Amino acid sequence: MVMMDGITVGLVLPGLFTLALWWLSTGLILYLDGLHPRTFRASMGVVTVLALCALALTGHAADLSGPSAAYLGFACALTLWGWMELSFLTGWITGPVRQAAPPGCAASAHFVRAVQVVLHHELAIATGALLLWVLTRDTADPVALHAYLLLWVMRVSAKLNLHFGVRNLGDALLPPHLHYLRSYFRQRRMNALWPFSMIGCLLLTAHLVDGAARAPAGSAEQVSAALLATLAGLAGLEHLFMMLPVPLDGLWKWGTRSRAAMRRTG
Repeated sequence: MVMMDGITVGLVLPGLFTLALWWLSTGLILYLDGLHPRTFRASMGVVTVLALCALALTGHAADLSGPSAAYLGFACALTLWGWMELSFLTGWITGPVRQAAPPGCAASAHFVRAVQVVLHHELAIATGALLLWVLTRDTADPVALHAYLLLWVMRVSAKLNLHFGVRNLGDALLPPHLHYLRSYFRQRRMNALWPFSMIGCLLLTAHLVDGAARAPAGSAEQVSAALLATLAGLAGLEHLFMMLPVPLDGLWKWGTRSRAAMRRTG
């Protein structure tokens, strides 16, 4: 019973916590992004306050110990990441290029334009990583920074795969003001990068699961590894769905209702 309690606290609960936070935050971002553009200022205002609170709490989490510090740091990282996601999807922070790729654009020029489309947003993400590093550099378990960096690396991998070509683009979730991004995506059965992305996701997930299994039951180290392992596993799932003819967005039908309402009202 003691062993089972340790496994539950150290492995199962972090996994469920990550799943719930990932599902809810993604759906909420989709819902806010599907509202009328005149609501974006208010949405960004509220999310900005939450992101600032998350940064402050990240510093507070560094003074805590035990599993609670891991949960708090992880939640703060996902809150800051949510701000980054919404700032891009609302069109507030994107890049110096905000037009579709011209027809017949050479491959090298097409890639350069694709980078310019998201350049300012990538710089904003890098700034967020720097802030988290400053806040967690003296901590024994900087789970907030690790979670944020994991999300960033996996998002860059996803963007590159979309650019080089995947079967399932997921472009139905793009808001109207970002439809020009479709010209930088390519639909094809496979690209050379995708297998390496999947292998990387699997190896990282396995490494983190192994770390969680080896850590003392119920410890902060185990909880942190389990949180990150679940996040890496979800990133692998998102990459997998890029090559499956099954849209992943069905998981957030409640989050896309705002778009349906917008279409009905014109």
